[in-house]
Amino acid sequence: MSKFTYSAAGLELTKSFEGLRLTAYRDVAGIWTIGYGHTGADVHEGQAISEFVAEALLRADVMPCVAAVNRGVKVPIVQHQFDALVDFAFNAGVGNLLKSTLLQKVNLEDFVGAAVQFGLWIHADGEPQPGLVRRRKAEAAMFRGKIVTGA
Repeated sequence: MSKFTYSAAGLELTKSFEGLRLTAYRDVAGIWTIGYGHTGADVHEGQAISEFVAEALLRADVMPCVAAVNRGVKVPIVQHQFDALVDFAFNAGVGNLLKSTLLQKVNLEDFVGAAVQFGLWIHADGEPQPGLVRRRKAEAAMFRGKIVTGA
């Protein structure tokens, strides 16, 4: 299979949903976060970064998702499908992607069914979340090859 890199359109989709915060803050779980949702031991109270650094962190943070999609997809796909899957993995988690019906349908080349699967991943704590509904609609649209403007 072809090995893809994350496109500019994919990165813009992720950026639009993650949002940009140039000073460290505690997220809803109390975890120190900065940039486009970057977390880790390198993030601390009072920290400030530039937009350039935030994008560099995002590019590094998305790499495991890029690798997982390249590894997990066993059939030919195109760039916009790859980008949608990477954004999904970044938000829902690599493990969730790799064990998902979404990925199974992709690998069966059931791309219509795969696009529908994005819409099932809209819950947090058992409740549908408006932000996840918007993100999954955007991912499904990108997967289908439609132009996506983001959040």
